Amino acid sequence: MSMNEHRVSPGGPFCAHVANFALNGGERWYVVHTQVQREALAQSHLANQAFRTFVPRFEKTVRHARKVITTLAPLFPRYFFIILDLDRDRWHSVNGTVGVDSLLMANDRPSPAPTEAVETLIAMSSSDRKMIFRPHLAAGQKVRLVAGPFAEQLGVFEHLDDGGRVRVLLEMMGAWYPVSVPRAAVLPVA
Repeated sequence: MSMNEHRVSPGGPFCAHVANFALNGGERWYVVHTQVQREALAQSHLANQAFRTFVPRFEKTVRHARKVITTLAPLFPRYFFIILDLDRDRWHSVNGTVGVDSLLMANDRPSPAPTEAVETLIAMSSSDRKMIFRPHLAAGQKVRLVAGPFAEQLGVFEHLDDGGRVRVLLEMMGAWYPVSVPRAAVLPVA
């Protein structure tokens, strides 16, 4: 397989389809350690070198200065996955790539990541690499909202509608109020 066959789609490193993650021949998944908050920069430069990478992301809600902002953040800050065939690819160039600290190594060679773990993460992600966590919810169960204007609020799960939205009861000012939020914005409380 030539190096050009490994290029991601022209839309950039985040637009490659899951089919691009099929392993061929001696390819394996490896772990890249990046500089602080340089995952996207490193991924972009590796894509320019025709490497296929996977950065699992999740929606993170941050409150700052009375504003609630939801962004996509790396699931593993400073780490992501790359497909390499150590006998074919110029894997030493990964360590010299802008934004990369190094590949995770063992005995002077990159150490492969558990393939099943990476494939499970890929299966749990949408086409835009956003992780989709769907733990089971039961009526009456306590939940935490993790995104949107009610992020970090506790509530009670009422039901999931056909449109994929969750109805949650929130206690505010001594009364219970129903709110409808996307399913991804709700996690069960342990």
